[in-house]
Amino acid sequence: MSIIEVAPGVSLAYETFGDPSDPAVLLVMGFGAQMIAWHEDFCRALAERGRHVIRYDNRDCGLSTRFDDHPVDVGRFIDAVTSGDLPSALAMVPYTLQEMADDGLGLLTALGIERAHVVGSSMGGMIAQTMAISRPARVLTLTSMMSSTGEPDYGRSSDEARAALFGPKPADREGYVAAADRELVWASRPYGDVAILRELAAASYDRGYYPAGAGRQLGAMILGGSRADALRGLRVPTLVIHGLDDTLIDPSGGKRTADLVPGARLLLLPDMGHDRPRELWPDIIDAVDAHTR
Repeated sequence: MSIIEVAPGVSLAYETFGDPSDPAVLLVMGFGAQMIAWHEDFCRALAERGRHVIRYDNRDCGLSTRFDDHPVDVGRFIDAVTSGDLPSALAMVPYTLQEMADDGLGLLTALGIERAHVVGSSMGGMIAQTMAISRPARVLTLTSMMSSTGEPDYGRSSDEARAALFGPKPADREGYVAAADRELVWASRPYGDVAILRELAAASYDRGYYPAGAGRQLGAMILGGSRADALRGLRVPTLVIHGLDDTLIDPSGGKRTADLVPGARLLLLPDMGHDRPRELWPDIIDAVDAHTR
């Protein structure tokens, strides 16, 4: 693992797999999740297909730059958004989804990579879409996984999944790890495993537990708004992957993304929720491999 400056005042923790001379695949993680949520074995399996795989911590997560000087009260922020007070909501959030996309592109620049295949999961899919929209010349292909378009009528969370995501989590290690059980609500039903959820939670806590960053990431994601019009004009080859069991971002989010992007391919996986269980890695890796050739 290394840390590199990608913009003034912003450094990202990252790790690479495979031969740097192979085509680059940038993996973009989702809301509040560290790069280790892209499992090391998954990254190595993709690298074995002849790809130079790069995973990284988004800003305000893991070991990347933290914006401690800009605390966000999530309750006040959500109240401002739901009441339509966007000026107040905007004033609370120190950066945008575009800036998070620029971070990923800045990482490629710092590594001497001009163009890459970009794969984003959940909020990472939104960031990846923003990369492709704003800098299409730098994105060889886009893969948007378990994500949506920013339109409020698509990709809605179930009440149970929303409660699990935004519910308070214990600050102590033991409590935090036990609270990972809540994520079964959006896990792939045939493969959900409490032991695996707790293992990732423990590793994340020990590596870089930082709950304060989640409010700022949430603000950037919500205030990013709809990308629908921009996606209609996107000419980057696009693959959309979504699980039909996803309760955190309803499959309508993936379907809508594929409908909007000209020529996009849609892969719906019946047994997949809002996760990437090892049992489905062959389907996901085969799809990404074929798309990035």
